[in-house]
Amino acid sequence: MENNLFNSNNAKSLLLEFVGILALAIALFLFVQAFASKAIVDGSSMEPNLSHGQKILVNKVAYLFSEPQRGDIIIFDPPLSSENDYIKRVIGLTGEFVEIKNGTVYIHQSNGNILTLDESAYIVDSPDYNYTSEVIPENHFFVLGDNRNNSGDSHYGWFVARADIVGKAWFSYSPISDFGFVLNYSFE
Repeated sequence: MENNLFNSNNAKSLLLEFVGILALAIALFLFVQAFASKAIVDGSSMEPNLSHGQKILVNKVAYLFSEPQRGDIIIFDPPLSSENDYIKRVIGLTGEFVEIKNGTVYIHQSNGNILTLDESAYIVDSPDYNYTSEVIPENHFFVLGDNRNNSGDSHYGWFVARADIVGKAWFSYSPISDFGFVLNYSFE
């Protein structure tokens, strides 16, 4: 009885296994191309959660059947002229207005409720400015960078149109020290 590692049955089995792995890799590649895109964080506006040069996957289908929620990190075409997309955290929703006073963010909802945001889970330094937005128009969002004192965001007087949102920050893959899911915070 010959004990040959490379007999025809083993070769056929290895070939089938290789073809299966290759098919899975191609399917995964096509899935990522269709439903996700890659982004590179440019600047320090989202520190400490996302750093300059960090590479992330963006979920392009996250908002097909739902709207962005307060606390989501979104990638969007900026309302100002820039060749790069922006990445910021959703703070205010349609019909609300945002007040930033003495380092605290308040959300004035259309029903008269005022939410005081506890942002201690994702920011280090509270904003050192005071600001009150206008009422957020329909299909628009108020966004802030997590690095509140070093971010070009909605506290400069602009909102993000729903149509300009590319997707939701989903997964960090580089550098390896930041490998894992992106911190999208829920205020529920």
